[in-house]
Formats: sequence, C-alpha cells, structure tokens
Amino acid sequence: MGTPLRLYNTLTREKQDFEPIDPNNVRMYVCGPTVYDFAHIGNARPVIVFDVLYRLLRHLYGEQHVTYVRNITDVDDKINARAKRDYPELPLNAAIRKVTEKTADQFHKDVEALGVIEPSVEPRATEHIDGMAAMIQTLIDKGNAYIANGAEGREVLFSVPSMPDYGQLSRRNLEDQQAGARIAVESHKKSPADFVLWKESAADEPGWDAVFNHDGETVTINGRPGWHIECSVMSEKHLGETFDIHGGGLDLIFPHHENEIAQSCCAHGNHTMANVWMHNGFVQVEGRKMSKSEDNFFTIHELLETTNFGGRKWPGEVLRLAMLMTHYREPIDFSVKRLEEAERLISKWPVAGDEKAEPDTKMLEALSDDLNTVSAIQRLHALAQKANSDAALLPVFAASAQLLGLQRHEARIDESTSAAIQHRVDERLAFIRDKNWAEADRIRDELASQGIQLKDSKNKETGERETTWEVKR
Repeated sequence: MGTPLRLYNTLTREKQDFEPIDPNNVRMYVCGPTVYDFAHIGNARPVIVFDVLYRLLRHLYGEQHVTYVRNITDVDDKINARAKRDYPELPLNAAIRKVTEKTADQFHKDVEALGVIEPSVEPRATEHIDGMAAMIQTLIDKGNAYIANGAEGREVLFSVPSMPDYGQLSRRNLEDQQAGARIAVESHKKSPADFVLWKESAADEPGWDAVFNHDGETVTINGRPGWHIECSVMSEKHLGETFDIHGGGLDLIFPHHENEIAQSCCAHGNHTMANVWMHNGFVQVEGRKMSKSEDNFFTIHELLETTNFGGRKWPGEVLRLAMLMTHYREPIDFSVKRLEEAERLISKWPVAGDEKAEPDTKMLEALSDDLNTVSAIQRLHALAQKANSDAALLPVFAASAQLLGLQRHEARIDESTSAAIQHRVDERLAFIRDKNWAEADRIRDELASQGIQLKDSKNKETGERETTWEVKR
C-alpha cells in the first residue's frame, strides 16, 4: 500500500502504524454536534480534520471499505433549555423538535460549505434509546451500575471503582479524582467519580420509560440518558464492540471519552473500545479563548454569511484551508490575518477539473504521517504553481486538492451573484481612487479566491481606470 499510515494514538501517547482490524471494513467514530445552537468555529475543526482522515482512508482502502459514523446528539439538557426559551408557547417535545431540526439542518448546510463529505452513517441519539436502556441493564447485571435516589429524582449511576483500569485514556486514576473533587460527594453517589447513565425526568421534561431490574426488583424510570452512554451505544450499533478509530476534540478526552470506554468495555467484557484514539487541539479566536463574554464567539454560519468577522464574508474553502494550515494536534489561533493568508494562497491555485488521476505521491506521504496537512498544503501549493504553467499537471493537482477537500471548481454566475461581484469591483475602484491599496488588493484577492479574475484598463475616451471581470477557466 506504499507509505504506511501512521497516526498518533492518545491512548498510547505515541505515533504508530495504523493496522485496521479488517482492511475490508475500516471503521471510525467521531463525536458530532449537540444540536441546541448553530455550530461555532471550534466545532468546525474536528469536522474538517476527520473529514480529511475519512478521505485519506477511502483513498487507501477504497470507498466501499470505510465506514465513518458521526453522530448527532439530540437528547441533552441544553436542548431542553433552548426549547423552553425559544418556543415557550409549544409543548416541550414539539419545541425540542423545532430546535433540533433547525440546528441540525443548519449544521449540514454549514459543513457542506466547508467541503465536508457526508459520513457513512449519521445516527441520532433519540433513535437508540432502547439500546441505551439495554446496555445500562447489562452494566447493572455485571455490578458496574446501580440505582440511587438523587436530589432531582432517581438515577442510574456507573460505579467507577468497579472498573480497575479506569482512567487509561486521560491518565487519571480514581485517587486523583477523589482528591481533586471540586465539591463534596453527592450523598446518593457511592463514589465522587460515579457518573449518570440514566436520570429521571420531571413532569415538564422529556422522557422515555425504561425498565430496569435491580436487586431483585423491577424499576420503571421515565427519564433520559446521560451523554456518555449515547456514544457507547451508537458506536456499538454501527461499528461493533471494538473498532479502529475514535476521534473528537481534545476537550472530550475527559470525562466523555474516558466514560465511553468504561461503559463499553464493562458492558462487553473486553479491554478495548477503539484501537486508536485521536484528538484535535483547541481553537482560539484572535489570540483569546473563544467565548461570548469575550465577544469573539463566531458560528460557521456567521463566518460564511455575515460580515461580523473582519467586516466581510468568508468562502468555505478559505475557512477550511485556514484550519488545515496548522497540524490538527496543535492549538490554532483563528484570526482575520490567518484567513487572509489562506485566501491569498488559494487564489493562486488553478481551478480544478474533473479529470481522474492519482494524487501527488509526496503530498500523500505527508498526509500519511499523522495527517501532516501543513506539509501537504506546502506540497499542494508547489504543485499548483507548476500546474499554472503546465496544463499536463492539472489532473494530478486536482486529485491532490480533492484529497484535502480543497478543490476549486469553475464559478457559476447567476444574476444576483453577478451584481454582487460588480458591487465588489466598484468598491475596489473607490479604494484605488483613495489610494487605499491594501483594501483594493484585499478585494482583488477575495474575488480571485472565488474564481473571479479582474482586468484593469484605461477608458479610451476619459482616461479613467476601469475594471472588467471574468470567471477563471
């Protein structure tokens, strides 16, 4: 298979050769969005990173031999709160449906604009409630879970001390957690580290009837699942008890992924949930942690469709390239300067055709080294420069760009788009008259990144500068 694929495994803290359990069915699970609000730019990073890995795996093993599962969490207390806030006039279940449908639809539109291809399967938590109840019962039967009366109703809790090797992913042990507990152990918990598998719903909260057998008694609890059990059940349903790769953001290592491992391994009686655990680094915005209080919180939709960030809209391929210009495990500072750099770079690339070819070997080698997109983009840019003067290289460039999800196609211009382009051309001419060359160049580069070529000339009668434009071929 040429250069071996090497991936950094959070579990072992080292880079290792990737060896799938079954090369005919390479299996990957990545934690998807909780659909209570529009996805922000931090949410975009894992979606883009693991889309690149998905593309690479499909190239290496064949499209029909890779199964990629990215879930949607549509059961969550944040969703309940948002539903009550936004649709107070509706029954809660109807309000929840409104929230989750709207935000899930927007998520799909946003990531499509970022060049992300659809996963093989996109399960929703609400479709797997019975499976969650069944796994919880298995954990009760094996002595890994118990029912207790909490302050807000009955809960089924996972007993962390029942798993001797708990904490291997995050390198936390039970003693550390007990010593570092921020609050005193809740009276109904046997251990401070125990976490919720199922919790009873109040009369005004959504819930499902789950029947549990515990200590010889049958107990029915109308409630909802904890967050961690959702991914354990959905991954098992679609990928099996043990699969190849589990991905997500660095913030999910503890407690989410650690608790997934605990649930899955105890329920299945094995020591491995996924062979390789991969985590992307954090995203800052303009050098600061992203938060609404800092006024630097931006959704993907805002970046694509409004002028809230840097005073302009940003094309999806520019946002994607800006993300991939830093290695996925490193922290990233998402800034206007960074987007402008990405836009200048991509504006110099040829428009990709649909010719079939193999990707560039050196770029493929870079991606096979733990998704080294930094080196891959450098190689792609060098190839683009050659392809600009040698059309014979265009198919290789196109295939290489496609592997990164950065292919640029010929722009399709309708009447409204044409008017918008002309407006930007007129703005640029105004900047030139004011000798504001920086802004004029910025508009030129922005249009170039969208496949629009500007041509300046002098009007023969007036002698004034005028600009025409055309779609790059």
